[in-house]
Amino acid sequence: MSGAVRGRTIRGGGGLTGSLRFRLLAGAAVWIALALALAGLVLSGLFRDHVARRFEAELTNHLDQLAALTELGADGAPVLRQPLGDPRFRRPLSGLYWQVGPGDAPLLRSRSLWDEALALPPDEVADGDIHRHSVVGPAGRHLSVLERAVTFPNGTAPLRMAVAQDEAELRAVVADFNRVLWLSLGALALALIGAAVVQVSVGLRPLVRLRAELAAVRAGRRKRFGGDSPREVQPLLDDLNALLDHSEEVVVRARLQAGNLAHALKTNLAVLANEAEGEAIARRVAEMRRHIDHHMARARAAAARGLPGVATPVAASAAALARVMEKLQGGGRVAVTVRVPREHVFAGEREDLDEMLGNLLDNAFKWAGSRVEVASRLEAGGMLAVVVEDDGPGLPADRRDAVLAPGVRLDESTPGSGLGLAVVRDVARLYGGDLRLGNSPLGGLRVELVLPAAPPP
Repeated sequence: MSGAVRGRTIRGGGGLTGSLRFRLLAGAAVWIALALALAGLVLSGLFRDHVARRFEAELTNHLDQLAALTELGADGAPVLRQPLGDPRFRRPLSGLYWQVGPGDAPLLRSRSLWDEALALPPDEVADGDIHRHSVVGPAGRHLSVLERAVTFPNGTAPLRMAVAQDEAELRAVVADFNRVLWLSLGALALALIGAAVVQVSVGLRPLVRLRAELAAVRAGRRKRFGGDSPREVQPLLDDLNALLDHSEEVVVRARLQAGNLAHALKTNLAVLANEAEGEAIARRVAEMRRHIDHHMARARAAAARGLPGVATPVAASAAALARVMEKLQGGGRVAVTVRVPREHVFAGEREDLDEMLGNLLDNAFKWAGSRVEVASRLEAGGMLAVVVEDDGPGLPADRRDAVLAPGVRLDESTPGSGLGLAVVRDVARLYGGDLRLGNSPLGGLRVELVLPAAPPP
């Protein structure tokens, strides 16, 4: 009686990774992340190179200014005509330094060096050439140094002029840019992923609508798939509708052929029964009739089982059968009460439900004293229980299995073939349900017909 048995459970494979939405979003997120990460690395590298060039250009400008402002005094020592324009040269340990001298012992230096000197490596610098160094300066900071050798006309030896700047400033500028860059790219990634979510949701909307239509077809609220669908989905809907048409045609054809066969057999059996002279032949003919009825009911239920779009309201069927039974069998002595909610719907054919309920009500009216009640309730697992009770003599627990056997009758005083409850149980089981017998609070027999439920229309 599980959903898998009744064919009504829809499962997706592979858990979360089996979701088409998840795959599309995961793929979009991965590619967005990779593309933005690559763009971030390229932009960061370009900015770092740009800042490094600007850093070096600034040092070159300071070095040119230093060379232009330096001259030799009357004693041959270098002097500075005026201070360099950048105020950082006058602030101690500011990170921007200069010095002038023939070697490691500078003759002139910026106030920012205080009482220290730039430890320039021994180097042969051609006159006018610029050399680049990386040295450790004041406070143990790493400095980028540009050095140039300048020979004055009246000088005896070239002077090494050097300008240095703390590399931490370069790193700080690049770090600030990278922080803003990655925050911006992260926000852009979230925006793009959000756009991908919207795009995937809009793109998969036809499939969501198709799933809703499929549920409506299975519940019997509509017979075919319809609506205006995208060109990529419409061929699928057309094929599904063609499959439904074919299934319905096969079922109708099979029922028609089975009905024709049963009609032909019953006609011949009726002729045999009229012409039969012996009691044994009459019993055989009656038995053959019962078996035809039995297997016809089974065949009809098997054909309708799981057929999409088949659903029958229980309340209408129960009320109609109760009125018929009151007129045919009640004779005014039996009152029937039907308490079936309108939203209780059987996932099967109306003809099968009428046959099952008809058999149960027929049995209840035969044995009832004055009351028959019909009710229904929903059970776990998507099942529906239709309960028929009477106030008759009831049935002992040790005889209930026997009464469900085909052809077994516990009391020959009442008319009937003995196939009613057996047919009901077989048809119910073909639908994935069952038949349960018990004691009724009214004093008689309580019969629970368990059938698959369909969503209410």
